[in-house]
Amino acid sequence: MRSLIGGIRARTAGTVAGVLTAALLGAGLLGPPGAAAAPSAAPPPADATSLVHPFVGTENFGNTFPGASAPFGMVQVSPDTGGQGGYDYDQNAIHGFSQTHLSGVGCGVAGELPIMPTTGAVGDVDPEHYRSTFSHDDEEATPGYYRVGLKTYGIDAELTATRRTGWQRYTFPATGAANVLFNTGKANQKVFGSEIRVVGDRTVEGRVEAGNFCAGKDRHTVYFTATFDRPFASYGTWRGTTSSPGSREAAGEGGNGAWATFDATRDRDVVVKVGLSYTGPEGAAKNLAAETGDSYDFDATRAALHDTWRKKLDAIRVGGGTEERRSAFYTALYHAQLHPNVAGDVDGRYTGFDGAVHTASGYTPYQNFSLWDTYRPQNQLLELLEPGVARDVALSVVGIGRDGGWLPRWALANSETNIMTGDPVTPFLVEAWSKGLLAGHEDEAYALLKKNATSTPPADSPYNGRSGVDYYRELGYVPSGLELGTDCADKGGDNDCVHPASATLEYSAADAALALMARGLGHRADARTFAERGQAYRTLWDPSIGQFRPRTADGAWVTPYDPVEAGRQFHEGGAYQYQWLVPQDPAGLVGLMGGRSATEKRLDDFFAYGKLLTDPAGTARQDWISAPYDYYGKPTYNPNNEPDLHAPYMYLWAGAPAKAATVVRAAMTLFTTGPDGMTGNDDLGTMSAWYVFSSLGLYPTMSGGDFLALSSPQFASAVVRIGRYGLRQGGTLTVTAPGASDAKRYVRSVSLDGRNVARTWLDWDQVAHGGKLAHRLSTEPSSWGTGPGAEPPSVGATHRG
Repeated sequence: MRSLIGGIRARTAGTVAGVLTAALLGAGLLGPPGAAAAPSAAPPPADATSLVHPFVGTENFGNTFPGASAPFGMVQVSPDTGGQGGYDYDQNAIHGFSQTHLSGVGCGVAGELPIMPTTGAVGDVDPEHYRSTFSHDDEEATPGYYRVGLKTYGIDAELTATRRTGWQRYTFPATGAANVLFNTGKANQKVFGSEIRVVGDRTVEGRVEAGNFCAGKDRHTVYFTATFDRPFASYGTWRGTTSSPGSREAAGEGGNGAWATFDATRDRDVVVKVGLSYTGPEGAAKNLAAETGDSYDFDATRAALHDTWRKKLDAIRVGGGTEERRSAFYTALYHAQLHPNVAGDVDGRYTGFDGAVHTASGYTPYQNFSLWDTYRPQNQLLELLEPGVARDVALSVVGIGRDGGWLPRWALANSETNIMTGDPVTPFLVEAWSKGLLAGHEDEAYALLKKNATSTPPADSPYNGRSGVDYYRELGYVPSGLELGTDCADKGGDNDCVHPASATLEYSAADAALALMARGLGHRADARTFAERGQAYRTLWDPSIGQFRPRTADGAWVTPYDPVEAGRQFHEGGAYQYQWLVPQDPAGLVGLMGGRSATEKRLDDFFAYGKLLTDPAGTARQDWISAPYDYYGKPTYNPNNEPDLHAPYMYLWAGAPAKAATVVRAAMTLFTTGPDGMTGNDDLGTMSAWYVFSSLGLYPTMSGGDFLALSSPQFASAVVRIGRYGLRQGGTLTVTAPGASDAKRYVRSVSLDGRNVARTWLDWDQVAHGGKLAHRLSTEPSSWGTGPGAEPPSVGATHRG
């Protein structure tokens, strides 16, 4: 999901990467952005964590966070300066280090329990007043570790984590009043109420209830237990603006907090570790004890997390290319493995969407499902590299339906936000089913999906579901002009009736995916019904203008209508951005557009292809991402947002696969190692997953389709450790493309295990156990992939246009 953003600034000054890039440019060893990457014989890194830049995306609404988190961990302990992601690179003051963050969201979220070290007497408890200035010159971050100097107090602060605990170490100046402030009344989203208690002389515990993400009506409660490595000398609490030294408890609405004060005249280091839980205070205490025991060894905890990240990033070992590109790749691989997040305690207990505590059996519960975003490539990347995690995630989504009665659209913690449009949970779960990850739960999952696709939740349900499904079922589309609360349910968040054209396209793609699952489970009548509905995209195609166009309930086309200014009918885009959103039937879409040649011409115009050939980076930034940028006022590609992610690969169905390589390489220039090196919001790893897949020359265009589109790899070599899942997958996939660069990007030939591949796709089963995928590249386009039947499948097609 996206915020409306200004033009992306290609700024890396002040970062290590920026200094390195400037030096290489000055030495003539690196061309300008978009130029052909200098060939390099660089081998795969021994420790890829050194190539990760956690500050990427912290500027210009990338909304990532630079702090410490275990892969898919419950805790993301990170500094908060402001902004939707909690940390805005352009700010110069930190008000605390909170325990929860989401990477790359489009609204303020999480940020519960900011903890802040200070010195001197505790009086003013306004975080705007006790915050500290800092400098990026005195700040560093690597996977699993963050450090900064707090100028106002002369304190050095360090962060690390385990799966369910966040660790902070402060090195104070010599002082008898070294304070640690716990603010339960502040987060990056609305705080409804909180409670905090000082227990004994080492422990602070409590809870924070927060919600209303992106105007949703969601609520969740996070519990915490924090313990220090030594006794504090004094303590106190506050309510609102009133501080009470010696008080042990504060609770209620509004601002609450507590502090502990230490004598740091000799022993200047203070370590605090914080356990979290979403089930209750006992869960937080159990998690803290199970994962940390009696240890307060910050350095050992940091080293263990570093080793964990090293192993995760070693799943793909790329060689060749420039250091800048390899760093962008490993930063993307890092960001793509931050979410979803563990939701359950160490004993398997979790809070369900019915508000009750349950115990998971046979899987680890996860939460934070940005499904509108992640159903596209991030879900598939987890399946490729971490199928065990992907299985647990899928079963957790099914568990939401079991506990709450309906499947979610965008689930935050243990509540539904109803954010975004369509029915993303369907392609998400069908994709998991297609890889065997729902084994033993297929029937339960299918029943929930069918219910979601054919009916609407009752009025007292917090779920919107497919809020326009009654009209869609009757008319074949969601009509324009419906009134919220009267014609269409309105339960907060977003509503399909507000963006009826994009909702129709999303429903149609979801139905086509569900038809695959219905057919596979033997539900033949359902399969036919959903396959037919998978063609519903055609109901909005206006042949007189050659675009998707919304209709009113009586069947009339919305008039007047400008496809460029159609944003009120589409969600975060217009008709030009959504014209490619038919992943289930690209061949049918090509037919509607007038055939291959006409579609190729349309794609060329969409991508400003002629300009790309002479100035790829400049075209990507000026034509694709204009300043000021507006979702709804451009007829060109939007690499910042999910509906367009698979658009470059539409060239495969148009019979011009060589052009996909040009577009993808140009889009890659938008990913840099500077703080603004993310193409808009990362959306819980979605944009990063796009970069990883595209760098391998592989891309999953259709959820549940069980194939990968083929294109040009970015690196000369890549060794992919395919995660093992029973007998279904596991092995090593070696991808080679000697001499690969921005200039040498066109595929001349492809072979898999020595056998020629003439088509532009591979069945998933062909690579599920690894193999050797070899490419011959050229600086000139070739005829590879242009022969009859070379295009990937249109798995949802029932006929051709």
